[in-house]
Amino acid sequence: MSFPPGQKKRAIITGASSGIGKATALAFAGAGIDVALVARSQTSLEAVATAAQEAGVEAKVFQIDLAKIEAVKTKIEAIAADFGPIDILVNNAGMGYTNLLSDTPIADWQKIIDLNLTSVFQCVLGVLPEMRQRAAGTIINVASMAASMPIPQWGAYGVSKAGLVAFSKVLAAEERANGIRVMTISPGAVNTPIWDTDTVQADLNRAAMLKPETVAELILQIALLSAEAVVDELTIMPSAGIL
Repeated sequence: MSFPPGQKKRAIITGASSGIGKATALAFAGAGIDVALVARSQTSLEAVATAAQEAGVEAKVFQIDLAKIEAVKTKIEAIAADFGPIDILVNNAGMGYTNLLSDTPIADWQKIIDLNLTSVFQCVLGVLPEMRQRAAGTIINVASMAASMPIPQWGAYGVSKAGLVAFSKVLAAEERANGIRVMTISPGAVNTPIWDTDTVQADLNRAAMLKPETVAELILQIALLSAEAVVDELTIMPSAGIL
């Protein structure tokens, strides 16, 4: 796909070093969208950027720890100034966590809320003024089916994603008059490195999970919808059902 002169899109993708973020970056690159890649791992980001550049787009790496929420807004503003104008923001970065609510330490709870919810709030504030000025922009937040489904031991994670869904709906209502679209995609289980992290203890059939590329295809499709259309909330599940 190619865009008419002067209409090429530019996107920021968080959590772009692996999983859904990486797959989305490469899907966007394949569609001719320039990408600003955000994550903690410089080495992994550079590999994704190289692959994106091979598709013929501009791809830049921005190493940011989104868990350090006090600095997020300023750093996203700097990306928008350096790489902008930003047409699309994909808030994908997040962490998984399993534990009974009764056994969840307050420090763990706060860490999950900070990364999965508050960092998204700050990323949005980093691009919002410029999107308002142009009366155009698309914000896509990656939530989870755990936001609407009570899953034992996924309580703190589910609360963070439910908060993200509510945040997205209010943001959409507030910003549609400014020409800004806000969409939420809530995947079921996706075979990403989240299952290999120390904070997730789950023995599931990863072969039956969604592929990151499948979720990325949907993110690309909704990002490229005509300006008069919006997908408020989209849930995609493995055809095998809940694993």
